[in-house]
Amino acid sequence: MAKDFPIVCVGGSAGGLDAYMRLLKNLPSDLGVAIVIVNHLRTVSTKLHEILPRYTSMPVELISERLDVRPNCVFIIPEKRDLHVLNGEFRLKPISKPRGWPDVITVFLRSLTENWSGQLIAVIVSGYDGDGAAALCGIKEVGGITIAQKLDTAAQPDMPQSAIDSGCIDFILSPEEIAQEIRRIADGDPAIS
Repeated sequence: MAKDFPIVCVGGSAGGLDAYMRLLKNLPSDLGVAIVIVNHLRTVSTKLHEILPRYTSMPVELISERLDVRPNCVFIIPEKRDLHVLNGEFRLKPISKPRGWPDVITVFLRSLTENWSGQLIAVIVSGYDGDGAAALCGIKEVGGITIAQKLDTAAQPDMPQSAIDSGCIDFILSPEEIAQEIRRIADGDPAIS
């Protein structure tokens, strides 16, 4: 299978669940993109793969080592792991920053810029701290699109605010508008000028 379809990385933490639900509810199941939800959790085990299937008809899978990246699926990062992509597969490594705020979103976005040939869409939603912000300019350098959740729609605006402060955000949108933008990009509409 060709490994050049778009990957949408949705990074969030506190308050992210609301954004993930609203986003997935508004995405069709045959868009041809892989959705990877990178929720930064250090210790609490994730329940997203049990909750989110109620909001999408796409399969929702907890990522395991060497799982194939596939379109029309929602993938969830497991807790206490850094996520990478290599040769079209997910790779899991022990979390590189076990103390303080994790930077799992930044780690995964950087891996995508190095190891994925398809279109990249980085979405930063509600959460504390600024995970992901440091990798956004790199996403743009490889022709990717960056989106931050509109602050007044986020339960915890710190993470989208840090993304906006990076100076490398293309769009600031509500979760519903983010879904529309992902659909537009996946349909191959011309990118922003």
